[in-house]
Amino acid sequence: MLTLQLNAQTNPAITTWLRNTTGIMGRHYVSGNSTPINDNVSANVQQVQYSTNFAYISATGIPSYITGPFLDGNPSVATNQNSIFKFPLNPAQNTGTPTNTTGGNIGVFINGVALFDYRDGVSWRSATNSLAGGPLGGQGDGVWNRDAVVAERTGFDCAKGHPAMGNYHHHQNPSAFNLDLAIASNVCDLYLADGLYIIDSSKHSPLLGFAYDGFPIYGAYAYKNVDGTGGIVRMKSSYSLRNITTRTHYANGNDVTDGPSVSTTYPLGLFREDYEYNTTSSNTPDYLDEHNGRFCVTPEYPNGIYCYFATVNENWNSAYPYVVGPTFYGVKNVVKVTSISEPVTTYNPISGVASTVKLNLTVYPNPVADVIAVQIANTNQQNYTVTLLDLTGKEILKSNIYQGSTIAYLETTDIAKGEYIVRVSNNSGSESKKIIID
Repeated sequence: MLTLQLNAQTNPAITTWLRNTTGIMGRHYVSGNSTPINDNVSANVQQVQYSTNFAYISATGIPSYITGPFLDGNPSVATNQNSIFKFPLNPAQNTGTPTNTTGGNIGVFINGVALFDYRDGVSWRSATNSLAGGPLGGQGDGVWNRDAVVAERTGFDCAKGHPAMGNYHHHQNPSAFNLDLAIASNVCDLYLADGLYIIDSSKHSPLLGFAYDGFPIYGAYAYKNVDGTGGIVRMKSSYSLRNITTRTHYANGNDVTDGPSVSTTYPLGLFREDYEYNTTSSNTPDYLDEHNGRFCVTPEYPNGIYCYFATVNENWNSAYPYVVGPTFYGVKNVVKVTSISEPVTTYNPISGVASTVKLNLTVYPNPVADVIAVQIANTNQQNYTVTLLDLTGKEILKSNIYQGSTIAYLETTDIAKGEYIVRVSNNSGSESKKIIID
């Protein structure tokens, strides 16, 4: 069984979480109002504590980016989950039968927001030729299981998330819809938000969270080769859609209760069983295994670790199985606890180094027509001011990147064409990039 021994103060399962140290509160949109409402709920991770073997992550489940609205009739809003997650500091490979992912939480992003798997809890019930079920399942025959990313797209907010009975979560890559190369939803047009990170094909994607077996989750791009060489490439899912027009058998040949034939109403990809796993693809370095991961070197784990990836296609649209699944690689042992029953240390990062850390500023796209996305790659613990200046230094627009977030937007629709400067700053210093509004 593979195990990993990492020092507590350098273990990413302790150090990576976005701790809210400046009082950032959650915000949400309601349908019909493009001005966000301020909530009286603290955003991101509240506290990180650790023992010899575990990290304890206290979080509300509320991100610092704006949530909502959910335009499919979902009556819920993101609410305080008041959770303590118990993560292993040294996760272990499961050498037995892989554990299936389930409905509900299967991981946690670094801002304390929940990760769900592909499903929406709804399956085809052939007895009535209808779909039945609820947010976390219960009805339906469980044979043809509906894919939430496809079926519930109209209910996702700009950050590609939505709540289940108040538990705000992502099923997929947590980057805003309007930053994909091909836009799959126009919800950002009226209700602009950011998401956890911006995809950047030139850089190794950041560590986004941890699955319920304790292994890390990364964004879409990584080193091509598992030893950290080969340049940066997109990590690819080894699952592909089957070549079928009827739903009578699984990919393994099992004869099952018939589902609906493939049609515009029930398109290929609407159900998890529409996919099959390609073993040949998974033997190629930049293709992932059946758990949607691989053992490899990353910036946070220079000696290598098993990693999941938030897979996207060539248009940066989410690609099945999206993050983890349909089974875990490791021993699933992350749990929610109501209290901590062993001696722990509260994690406090070393102070006095923030002013010397480069922000790794990304301004996208460039040239720009409508909206500039401004990202800092570091998991910042501070607030930053984002300013658009003309070449004389005159301030044109201003926004913020809040502690525990990485992205801000500047709407440039009404700004004259030309060259401008984007500056990101706080009391510790600033970084700037030139941008063209076209």
